[in-house]
Amino acid sequence: MEEIKECTIAVQFCTDLLKHVQVDFVGVAIQNEVGPDVRWHCAVGNLNDKYKRITVRYGKGNAGRVISTGSPVMITNFPENILGKSTDYPIMLAEKLVSSYAVPLFFNGLPKGVLLVGNRFEHTFSKDEQLFIKKSASTLEEAIKSHIRL
Repeated sequence: MEEIKECTIAVQFCTDLLKHVQVDFVGVAIQNEVGPDVRWHCAVGNLNDKYKRITVRYGKGNAGRVISTGSPVMITNFPENILGKSTDYPIMLAEKLVSSYAVPLFFNGLPKGVLLVGNRFEHTFSKDEQLFIKKSASTLEEAIKSHIRL
């Protein structure tokens, strides 16, 4: 996939979501146009810029699992009860996240991106929070779809 040209749209969206859901971190990852790898394109509430250099394999970590399954992934107490190794979750490590909820972003009916919210403390996202994040993902899909080449 092509770089999100108007990352300012996604950054503003993430900033608003961060405030509304009251989380520590919000990030957007998109699958590369060529190949199966997934890269983080923007984030707010980040501790550093490491997310810009993180690329994960399809099926690995939060982003890779969400895209490969097309389903949300919740982690409540990282690194407890995760699939695979903690090193498969570089965004969790880089941002010192303990809990996260990640939902797919669909483009042309296929999961090609991820909206992830996270906290630096143990947290189980309520059904209401999950529903709001899923609805937010749909809004973000519409806002950025014209800036992504598939």
